[in-house]
Amino acid sequence: MKNGAKYTIVGLGELLWDILPSGEQPGGAPANFAYMTALLGDCGIICSRIGDDVLGHKAIDRLNAAGVNVSQVQLDPSHPTGTVKVELDDNGQPAFTIVEDVAWDYFKLTPEWQELAARADAVCFGSLAQRSPESRDTIRGFLKATGGETLIIFDVNLRRPFYSAEVLSESLKLSNIVKLNDKEMPVVMGLLDLGGGADEECARHLLEFYDLQAVCVTRGHRGSLLVTGAGAVEHHGFKIDAADTVGAGDAFSAALVHHYLRQASPERISDAANRLGAWVATQVGATPEAVPSVLGEVVG
Repeated sequence: MKNGAKYTIVGLGELLWDILPSGEQPGGAPANFAYMTALLGDCGIICSRIGDDVLGHKAIDRLNAAGVNVSQVQLDPSHPTGTVKVELDDNGQPAFTIVEDVAWDYFKLTPEWQELAARADAVCFGSLAQRSPESRDTIRGFLKATGGETLIIFDVNLRRPFYSAEVLSESLKLSNIVKLNDKEMPVVMGLLDLGGGADEECARHLLEFYDLQAVCVTRGHRGSLLVTGAGAVEHHGFKIDAADTVGAGDAFSAALVHHYLRQASPERISDAANRLGAWVATQVGATPEAVPSVLGEVVG
């Protein structure tokens, strides 16, 4: 554990624009994660790829202004910046239409990315950016280039049809922590042929089968379950009036990693992660402006 120093924490994967009913918002789970990491006081770095176009440069400007390190965002001369059309149901739950063959499908494992991997304190990645062979190989190469003490978090984030048993299994093998929601759990267990059961039973099976440090199951407004070798902690969540839930899971992951690196208790980790995720769900979009009182409760 570092004594008061900032941690270097990487969001590895898609950087895109969410096209919401209320307008355009910068997004992509790893980018949202890096943004929240920066709000919490660590060095949040996004490793992704954008098009040399208006949306790409606009995303970089927005993230840079918010304190996210964008030095490792690659510029693609041939493919556009990614976009996702987001439709919300009556409860603010999103449905996504994700454009294919965009810049983040063409990651390159550059010497700069390899150097960053070797010094990162934590890396968070998901399944979506592995939909293309080139980016999938790059992500795995990046993770294999990390140091022995780097914390690697697989935030599953399933988006049909961009996942497979092979992607899930190989990602879990490279990870220390896995985070998924309660709807993803039975899908993951089925694809991996690991059986079924209650959340805690499934989480413990994943923990043991893939030699993980922790498995976290998020349950929306019903909170979360955090399972480690020492036991299981449930959090019942916070009652809120949701604007939309886009990015709430990414904020949850950022707070989880922030406190896990600082060796906080599972109870403290769970409370902070649920608190930050709930706050984001009360805001429009995944990257709302900082509110010091909220961040103080999450970090303090």
